[in-house]
Amino acid sequence: MAEPVEETVLYLVPTPIGNLEDITLRAIRILKEVDVVLAEDTRTSGKLLHHLGIEKRMHSHHLHNEHKAVAHLVERLKKGEKMAMVSDAGTPGISDPGFLLVRECVKEGIKIECLPGPTAFVPALVKSGFSTDRFTFEGFLPVKKGRQTRLQSLAQEERTMIFYESPHRVLKTLEQFKEYFGAERMASVSREISKLFEETLNGTLEELVQTFTTKPIKGEFVIVVQGSK
Repeated sequence: MAEPVEETVLYLVPTPIGNLEDITLRAIRILKEVDVVLAEDTRTSGKLLHHLGIEKRMHSHHLHNEHKAVAHLVERLKKGEKMAMVSDAGTPGISDPGFLLVRECVKEGIKIECLPGPTAFVPALVKSGFSTDRFTFEGFLPVKKGRQTRLQSLAQEERTMIFYESPHRVLKTLEQFKEYFGAERMASVSREISKLFEETLNGTLEELVQTFTTKPIKGEFVIVVQGSK
């Protein structure tokens, strides 16, 4: 493994997951100082930068182009260009683009700094009331291939489990959790964390399935499931 260069040239900058006040002073300073901002969606990040009064050159870096872009970005970084990577919301690399570029920077000895900041699963976990001393973050389950295998493997997981889910699959996912984990397993569903209509519902998987069968499903969801006893 190459030795890191002395000066940081790639910053991973968490951005607010809801309330725009959830950004650190250091994050704002870094966004002002770098040469370019790598953004998952330049329109979304452009609104944030405008809100912060920052004018900065942006480069689109998302799941569909990151494989092709990594080599070119590494070369630019090695020449001394300072970059900040942001996702649409939260910490880059957590169920968002970022892993591939970070991996290559580590290989090439390019120094990286990841700023602390918003990540949706942490408040959802803490608010759930389930054990926080040991937990597993599963992110998004496979949509099709491998989904049942993953659920089967987690059925006896003793740690608290955390999942991300999109609104159009929340009910299906809760129904599958009920099937694989048991109707009486306790769970917590949080949506729109740090936003105006933030909400957390706790109950058995049976109760949550019943609730979301009739409840309008909108927003971004984090599902926390109690570990097997």
